[in-house]
Amino acid sequence: MKIPTDARIPAPAGHYSPVVEHGGVLYISGQLPMDPETKEVPSGAAAQTLRALQNLENLLLAAGSDREHVLQVRVYVRDIDLWDEVNASYAEWFGDHRPARAIVPCGHLHFGCLLELEATAAVAPAADPESGRPAENA
Repeated sequence: MKIPTDARIPAPAGHYSPVVEHGGVLYISGQLPMDPETKEVPSGAAAQTLRALQNLENLLLAAGSDREHVLQVRVYVRDIDLWDEVNASYAEWFGDHRPARAIVPCGHLHFGCLLELEATAAVAPAADPESGRPAENA
């Protein structure tokens, strides 16, 4: 088990690691829709979904991956009535990439957030030195 370190990975507020790598797989801890610098939470489920996904992407990039290598996402929502808004923002952000997913209604979340997400992703293959493309596409 390896815990990646990078300036882009914020210090955890509790007893956990934001991201752990094992066997080429990244396990990303729950991401609230909170700006990592200002600690502000945007209004509305759509904006909160995009903020949480941006936080996810920051961790992925810092740990050597990207959104195209996300394998599974679990989204915890305060109210299942938010599903349509969350789904639309999620689909916009991921585009053609469709990782496995679960949306789980869970009640109240920390800081009054409407959702939290966690993910599993593959570490992106290193770039081929000659072509600059990821080794899997070289």
